[in-house]
Amino acid sequence: MKSNLLYSALLVLLMMAGQATLFAQEAPAEDHSYKPLTLKLNDTGSKYVRFIIWHQQWLETSNLSKPDGGEVAKLQLNSSIRRSRMLAYAQISSRFLILTHFGLNSLNSGNLSSLGNNGDAPQLFLHDAWAEFKVNEKLYIGSGLHYWKGLTRMASQGTLNFMTLDQSRPFVGWHSLGVSDQFARHLGVYAKGEIGKFDYRFAINNPLKTNISGNFSNKPSGFAYTGVVNPDKNGDATGNTVVEGYFRYQLKDKESTKLPFNVGTYLGTKDVLSIGAGFFTHPNGMFNATTGEHGSVTHFAADIYLDKPVKGGGCLNAYLAFQSFDYGESYVSRWAGTGTNIYGQVGYLIPGTKIMPYVAYQTGNYDGVEDPVNALDIGANYFINGHNAKLTLEYHQSKELTAPTVDISQIRLQAHIFL
Repeated sequence: MKSNLLYSALLVLLMMAGQATLFAQEAPAEDHSYKPLTLKLNDTGSKYVRFIIWHQQWLETSNLSKPDGGEVAKLQLNSSIRRSRMLAYAQISSRFLILTHFGLNSLNSGNLSSLGNNGDAPQLFLHDAWAEFKVNEKLYIGSGLHYWKGLTRMASQGTLNFMTLDQSRPFVGWHSLGVSDQFARHLGVYAKGEIGKFDYRFAINNPLKTNISGNFSNKPSGFAYTGVVNPDKNGDATGNTVVEGYFRYQLKDKESTKLPFNVGTYLGTKDVLSIGAGFFTHPNGMFNATTGEHGSVTHFAADIYLDKPVKGGGCLNAYLAFQSFDYGESYVSRWAGTGTNIYGQVGYLIPGTKIMPYVAYQTGNYDGVEDPVNALDIGANYFINGHNAKLTLEYHQSKELTAPTVDISQIRLQAHIFL
């Protein structure tokens, strides 16, 4: 069954590529150019407010995996708003910057509110709000609700320019999402900067104090991710600090570090090769209600990123990350568990076309789960106007970290526009 679904998805991708190429050959060229939404605050434009607005609309099938002992799931098409966001940042001096970002995520027919003011529908909420001060050319310090995250490049992945349709589930890139943070953001203080081809980001944060993350392990050890809300044996508060950082060396073109949002692919406009390493630690973040003991969370990772132009206007994109997670003995969080994960992706923008097929794969070997937790994404982007307007079709297959685990396979279509 799964093989047939995969072949069907590949056939749809090939049809989309053929139709898109035919359309590109027959249709007259259109002018998609525009000026960024920027409000100049002085005559030279050195002081400004920049606005970014984006929508990502999804059409996806129901879960196509065959339930254990049951019949093949009935095909349904479901429409949703994956993201609807607005971001603004102001540079009114070379010495300081302010940024505000709000929006909603994953609005669908199952969580709509009938009158917009009742129920538990997704609401507009604050994603980022930070202020930043320039100390010197090599050091900037900021504070607030921020996205200057550690561990890997994908921990601070921007959502405007994915090479794939989205982060691959389970979200190992956003390993702390909804576990110790608010939608991958922490409240805290960060430092960032560049020294030649080396750049860094380092943060000291406070974790989320509510527990929405259960232990999905098949071998429960008694630990829960509630150390911050449970005092130690002396009655003193503990577990209130998260420390994380990411350090990168860029061998070719330098990427901007003005904002934390890492680019998925530059579509041939840059020649980038970088290697990085990061960490995430939450001392006393775990708590064992039976023994009254605390345990610490400690993650390490290394990754390498390539995005280079090829002859004819194409682009080759590749990324590989190794992550080591430690939540304590046999613990399994929402997106990862104590053990290791390897994630990789490869994409190729075909020269002379607007088509970029790709494949992404991850495998997690976690102590608290019997079998490896794998995920596969096979898809293609059609860039109507670069990342500003694109369509993405993807076949996704994964194992969800629930208790018990659930096999997921879906075909997803996304329409993405940002200004």
